[in-house]
Amino acid sequence: MPKAGQIYAKWYEKAGGLCEGITPALLAAQGQAESNFSPTVGSGAGAVGIAQFLPATFQNYGQDEDGNGRTSPLDPADAIMAQGRFMCSLYSRAKKSGYSGDPVALALAGYNAGWGAVERYAGIPPYKETTGYVSKILADAKRWTLNLSVSGTGAGPDAVRRATQHLGLPYVWGGGTPEGPSTGFCDGTNGYLNGACFAATHSGFDCSSFTQFAYWPSIKLPRVASDQYGATAGKPVSRSELKVGDLLFWTHGGPGGIYHVAMYYGDGKIIQAPRTGKKIEIVPISQAMPERDYYGATRP
Repeated sequence: MPKAGQIYAKWYEKAGGLCEGITPALLAAQGQAESNFSPTVGSGAGAVGIAQFLPATFQNYGQDEDGNGRTSPLDPADAIMAQGRFMCSLYSRAKKSGYSGDPVALALAGYNAGWGAVERYAGIPPYKETTGYVSKILADAKRWTLNLSVSGTGAGPDAVRRATQHLGLPYVWGGGTPEGPSTGFCDGTNGYLNGACFAATHSGFDCSSFTQFAYWPSIKLPRVASDQYGATAGKPVSRSELKVGDLLFWTHGGPGGIYHVAMYYGDGKIIQAPRTGKKIEIVPISQAMPERDYYGATRP
């Protein structure tokens, strides 16, 4: 997920606490859909700013949130808090409306198409743009819940936040680059699923391309797990002192036998691309790989 979204995390946290039903993660996902977190973007319809407000609508909900002496939809703090107030108002209408469907989904539809359209159809309007908007934000909010829960600053937390955007993506042997997911290949042993070469027909990451992607470009890790250990072995970390973003390694025997790498997510969990047939996931360390194979951790 764009790092810009994390810059405004404190405002999404604040705006997401204004009422029930409207969470920080939902507002962050909505901000990404509206403007990709650009405070200066505009639309042909006259909407402006990070939350894409029409000036008339913003007048009803905007305040000078950051104390800079102005109230503007182009000011991210003002716009995000106004977004929260507007969504709370729409959520309240949705709950009182009696229309079928999730009130959060109805509120999102009202933000996109106008509440009048929701009233006209007594539910989410059957507009392709609106139904796609609602579905995307609800799906992305689940990932933002995890993204916003990652605390701290620096290369490690930033890497984990970057990694969370690809939760649910398939493991692909040989796939993935510092720029993002890609198709992989089969080598006679790896990359197959149910007798077919899964890696060549799907886009994703393997374990080490995933950690490489997460840290790039602030730290340019090597491509394979054993080399990543070699590049970071000078900063070993005990299991009791793990911090967000630390690399964890599993081996069949010594540094030359390292076969898997993952990143510490926090709270005793790691985020990893596990193996062919599985997807990028967050799991307890003890469930990642066989405990007997755990080799150690390092801090890039």
